[in-house]
Parts: sequence; structure tokens; C-alpha cells
Amino acid sequence: MLEISNKVSIPDHEIDMQAIRAQGAGGQNVNKVSSAVHLRFDINASSLPEIYKERLLELSDQRITKDGVIVIKAQQYRTQEQNREDALMRLKEVIVAAMATRKKRIATKPTKGSQTRRLEGKTKRAKVKSARGRVSRYD
Repeated sequence: MLEISNKVSIPDHEIDMQAIRAQGAGGQNVNKVSSAVHLRFDINASSLPEIYKERLLELSDQRITKDGVIVIKAQQYRTQEQNREDALMRLKEVIVAAMATRKKRIATKPTKGSQTRRLEGKTKRAKVKSARGRVSRYD
């Protein structure tokens, strides 16, 4: 059972995990041992509360398919047990991140002093640039 919060948890039978061979370097161990874990979690068929399902389906995460299935591949560690724990922790992080509410940004105006400093800087720069023009004999 994966504990998300005090009141929300996911039973083990809703999480599908398969052991597969890992990719990349590792020599004989990676070629012979199925140490990587492929985790699949169907959001729509889960026992999560509806608000969790809605927020998860709204996420623009590449790990969530169009069908509403979270797919996580864990192959960082050498043992299957460590990769299994890593996959479960990453699933928990996705669900917790979906429920995190972000503070609404309050629009502010620049101060009067910062506006005048900006305009003074622009006029100084304009004078420097205008002084770079051609020099005439009559000036």
C-alpha cells in the first residue's frame, strides 16, 4: 500500500509493476538481470478521490498517457528492490505535485523612483549614441 497522505493511499493491486532489463552501460549484469522496473498506474480505474483524478489528468506531464495511465521506468539502481522503491516514490511525487496549490501572483506596479531612473538612463544612453554621429567642420 502506497501512502500519499494521512487519508489517501493506493492499494498494491492498482499499481502494475513489471521487471524488465535495464538499458545502457553495465556489462554482464545489465544484460542478464531484469533489474529495471516498469510501473503503470491507471488514474481512471484507481480508488483515488475525484479531485486527485481531475488534477492528475490536467497535468501536462509526459509520463501520463492520453488514456490516463502514469508510466514510470526506474532503472537507476542495480537491484530490482531499489528500483521498485524508486518507482513508487516517483509515483507519489507526481500525485503530491498535482495536489499542490500554487500561490496566485499579485500584479504590482513599478515604483515612481524606478520609473524615473529608467527614463534617466534611457536619455543618458540616447545622448551618448547621438554624440557618435559624424563630426562636421562647422560645429
